[in-house]
Amino acid sequence: MIIFALFFYNDSLFFKLEIMKRTSSNLFWAMLLLLNMTACGVYKEPATFDDYAAKYSKTAIRQMKKYKIPASITLAQGILESAGGKSFLARTANNHFGIKCTTDWKGARAYKDAEKPNECFRKYKKVKDSYNDHSLFLYNRSRYEKLFNLNIRDYKGWAKGLQECGYATDPAYATKLIRVVEEYKLYKYD
Repeated sequence: MIIFALFFYNDSLFFKLEIMKRTSSNLFWAMLLLLNMTACGVYKEPATFDDYAAKYSKTAIRQMKKYKIPASITLAQGILESAGGKSFLARTANNHFGIKCTTDWKGARAYKDAEKPNECFRKYKKVKDSYNDHSLFLYNRSRYEKLFNLNIRDYKGWAKGLQECGYATDPAYATKLIRVVEEYKLYKYD
């Protein structure tokens, strides 16, 4: 199982071939087939951040129209918090924003070591549920209230405001959000 995980999440062809050489005959042929499928486009490697933005842009725009949170910020947070949909929480809990359980959370839960061991995170049936909950999380909490006075296209103000309001503990969170918005031109979705 670990071999398959390493196989799919490492982009190096050399690395994949080295793993294949060290496996049993049947596993070797199965991995060779998957490698061939990857090369032919039948099997797709995990998406890039551009692919992530394209895939979830309509969902982010719907949330922007409903809750007045810039789509660029929502997408940038999704990219950062979920590693473009590849993080443990994104893959196992459809949680693309790292939202932890709160005392009022009645939904499913996932547990992961984060700032503390075995922390509780919200778990969703679908990714779009994560996007909607992210919007509600910001919209319904008074500590984020001042952000809704900003212009919808002021992604820099939103990024700085999210950091100031304590959305994440990373002291460079705003800088990272702005960099993701600009590098992947996410502002075009606002």
